[in-house]
Amino acid sequence: MKKNLLSILILALLIVNIVLTSIMMFSVVGASKKTTQLVTDIASVLKLELRGGDGAVIQQVPMDQTEVYDIPEMTISLQKSDDGTEHWCLLSVALSMNTKDKGYKSYGSAENMEARKSLITEAIFDVIGSYKMEDLKGGNGEEEAKAEILRRVQSMYDSQFIYKVSFSDIKYQ
Repeated sequence: MKKNLLSILILALLIVNIVLTSIMMFSVVGASKKTTQLVTDIASVLKLELRGGDGAVIQQVPMDQTEVYDIPEMTISLQKSDDGTEHWCLLSVALSMNTKDKGYKSYGSAENMEARKSLITEAIFDVIGSYKMEDLKGGNGEEEAKAEILRRVQSMYDSQFIYKVSFSDIKYQ
């Protein structure tokens, strides 16, 4: 009889434990949802967005929605150094485009990009040519130049379908 009574007591405590655990879970999940909603509301009111160090909005675009337009090697004259020597920069530029953006449908085709290549290269020459070699190589000069090129190209197209500028094979002389 003692074993049966002990089993009933254990079963009763087990049921009480399950009930209290479920009550606690529902109260924690509800509070968590409310907290998440509060943070979302505050972020939307403040219009917080994912931003880079320069304040530019960073887009997260999957690789299957990305097309790249390459501008092959360009030789750009840099500003003279403090000691008066002339320097050059040899680089290739890649523009990453979001194929799902509405601006891509208007401007993103290879023919349209090729037709406006001279305008894009002019923006690149202006931005890179405004730097000294020491400024580009040191610190985050390259990142600042990429951000400025991106800003100019986006304002040229009045669209943000081009979301990233990349340099490759960059060499300084």
